[in-house]
Amino acid sequence: MINASRRNFLRGLAGAATLGAGGCFSITPGADGKKIRLAAVGIMGKGFSDWFPMIASGKAELVALCDADAGMLKKAQVQLAKKNYSLDLSKLPFYTDYRKLLDNCGALGVQAMTISTPDHVHAAVAVQAMKMGIHVYVQKPLVRTLWELDYFNKTAREYGVVVQMGNQGSSLNSMRRCTEVIQSGILGDVKEVHVWTNRPVWPQGKAVADWVKGHPKGDRMRPGLDWNAWLATAKNRPFLDQYPKDAPVYDPWNLGKNVYHAFTWRGFFDFGCGAFGDMACHTMNLAFRGLELADVSDAERTMIESENDVAYPLKSVVKLTYKARASKVRPGVKLPAVTLTWYDGDMKPDAAIMPKWAATHDGKVPNTGCYIIGSKGAVLMQDDYGAKCAIALEADKKFVDVFEHEAAKAVARSIPFRSDSAAGDGKSSVAMSGFAEGHYIEFLDAINGIGPKYSQTHSRCFSDIEYCIPQMEGILVGCIAQQVPGKLVWNSASQRFEGSDAANALVQPYIREGFAF
Repeated sequence: MINASRRNFLRGLAGAATLGAGGCFSITPGADGKKIRLAAVGIMGKGFSDWFPMIASGKAELVALCDADAGMLKKAQVQLAKKNYSLDLSKLPFYTDYRKLLDNCGALGVQAMTISTPDHVHAAVAVQAMKMGIHVYVQKPLVRTLWELDYFNKTAREYGVVVQMGNQGSSLNSMRRCTEVIQSGILGDVKEVHVWTNRPVWPQGKAVADWVKGHPKGDRMRPGLDWNAWLATAKNRPFLDQYPKDAPVYDPWNLGKNVYHAFTWRGFFDFGCGAFGDMACHTMNLAFRGLELADVSDAERTMIESENDVAYPLKSVVKLTYKARASKVRPGVKLPAVTLTWYDGDMKPDAAIMPKWAATHDGKVPNTGCYIIGSKGAVLMQDDYGAKCAIALEADKKFVDVFEHEAAKAVARSIPFRSDSAAGDGKSSVAMSGFAEGHYIEFLDAINGIGPKYSQTHSRCFSDIEYCIPQMEGILVGCIAQQVPGKLVWNSASQRFEGSDAANALVQPYIREGFAF
C-alpha cells in the first residue's frame, strides 16, 4: 500500500533542511520569535475556522493553500473581508492537488499544516506531511479507517511531530472541569454511558444509495473542481452534482442539495464516517476522558434504519464495550468495564434512565448529549461540546451545574484551563474570544514549546495522539458495526476482528493508483 518511491522523495525534501533525529525536518518553529509557517489543506467551512484563528493570533503566517475546488479561494477571500482581516490570498501559492503542495512544502518552508478535507483524505495528507516533520492539526475524525489510524499513530511517534485533532470542545473550561470532577471518582463505579446526536442532518441512507446507483453516467463537472484530486485515494467514479428538488432523500435541515461536494460527502462510506464519525469525537469526549477509557473490546449494532451498501444509515444504535483498566489519575484504582450506547438519527435514550433530570425538565431529554451513570451519581452533558455539564449525586434532588455543585467544587483542579495564566507556562499566550479558539492556539503554543505538558497526553496538546488514537479506535469500530451485523470482537494488537471476514474487509481502505502514501 505504501508508495516507497514517493516516501523516499518526501524524505529527501526533509533532508534538504536541517536534519534532526531520524532524519526528519527538525527546525524549531517559532523558537526565534518568527511566525510559524502554515499551509492549509481545505480552506472553507471547517477549513477556514481552523486556519483563520491561527493567523489571527499573530503566531502563524499562511504560506500556501490547497483545495480541490478552486472556487473556494474566492469564498475564503470574502470571508476574510467579513472578519475585517487584510490578507490577499491571490498572492499565496494555491494548489488543487494536495500532492503538488506536499512536493513543494520543503521549498515553501512549511512547518505546520491544517487538514480540513473530507475524511478519506485526512490520513493521506497528514501521514506524508508528518514524514516531512510538519506538525499537523487534523479535523475530526482523525482518519476514516482503522488501518489509517494505526499508520497515523506509528508515523506521528516515529517523527515526533505535534498533533492536534479538531475536537475543539476539548479546550473549553467546562469540558476540562467536568473531566476533573469525573476522574476524581465522585460518581463511584461507572459501568454505563449513553451518547446521542441529532445527526445526520445531511442526506444518507438507502434513498441516497438508490439515487447514486441510478445515475451511473454522472453530471457535467463544475468549473474549478479538480475531481481527480477530490477523489484522491477513493475509487474512481463519475461526478454527481446536485439532487433535484423532488429527490426522495433525507434532508431535514435543507443542507443536502449537493450529492458529494460540498459537505454532503460525509454520509458516504467511501468518503466519510457518517454521524458517528462526525459527532462522537465531540459527544464522547467527556466520557472518554473522564472515565479514562482506552481499549474497545467489542461493538454491536442493536438498531439500524435504511441500511444499504453505499451510505451510512438514517438511524442507528450501537453498543461499544470498553475494557476494565487501571486508573492513571488515581494510582491503585481499578476502573470497571464500560458499556457505551451510541444513538444517532435524532434518537435518544429513554428519559426513565435519568429520572432526576426528567422530573425537572418535563420528561424531556436534551437533543444531544452524554449521560454518565455511576454507583454514586450521574453527570449529564447537554450539548455537543461539553459547554453545559451538570451533576447529581445520590442525595441530590436535581442536577446542578458542575461549577456550582458543592461536592464538585471540592474536587481539586488538575487540568490547566486555556484561560489560566498557566496555559502560557508563564509566557505570553494569545487569548482568543471565539468559541474554543484556544484549541488552535494550543497547537501553535505546543510547536513553540509553550504551555504545560498534560499528564494524560504527555504533550502540550490535549487532543494529541495519546488521546485521539484510542478514542478514534472505538469510534471506527462502531462505524464498522453499523455496516456489519452481529457482535464484533476487536483485537487491537492484531488489528483484526475475531471471526468476521466482513468486518475485516473494512479495516483497510481502498487506495487508488497514484495516491498511495
